[in-house]
Amino acid sequence: MGNTKERILAASAELFRRNGYTGTGLKQIVSEASAPFGSLYHFFPGGKEQLAEEVIRTSGMEYAKLFDLLIAPAPDLVTGLEQAFAAAAVTLRETDYADACPIATVALEVASTNDTLRRATADVFGAWISTGTAAFTRFGLTEDASRRLTIAVITSLEGAFVLSRSLRDVEPLAVAGEAAVAMARELAAASGSGR
Repeated sequence: MGNTKERILAASAELFRRNGYTGTGLKQIVSEASAPFGSLYHFFPGGKEQLAEEVIRTSGMEYAKLFDLLIAPAPDLVTGLEQAFAAAAVTLRETDYADACPIATVALEVASTNDTLRRATADVFGAWISTGTAAFTRFGLTEDASRRLTIAVITSLEGAFVLSRSLRDVEPLAVAGEAAVAMARELAAASGSGR
């Protein structure tokens, strides 16, 4: 089951994703992690804020890998985007709409109240934009077009997660995916890549 620190990080990531930062208590985290309460402060002397910052940075970078896992291997950009949005819909349905994006969940809560965590979420979103831009450039889009598409995909996914969780329906993900695909086709045509 991993060492105590890894268990605390994994439990925190899941709880933050499902309940948000303020909706997750330290006792709940150590209980989920099967860890002694004192171990939390041993590994995270800064308490919940330090723990949350590490969770945001580590799990955020795991999510960045989805560009390379879901989109990059696709035969073309449109197929990659369709597969990514379809995979997100499957995850939401399989988790009864509980598992969306842990970064966005926390970012919405802390953007105006906690600058340490706001910076951590900003750094993660920045890394996602860089990763997505590089992935889309490999399909023949210009760097500017790739960056614009990446930002559109991220904002579409995040917004669709909010609506889908609230409505308990994946229709918003399907619509967001269609919009991302339409934008990708338009940018590909403009850049002459056609892929």
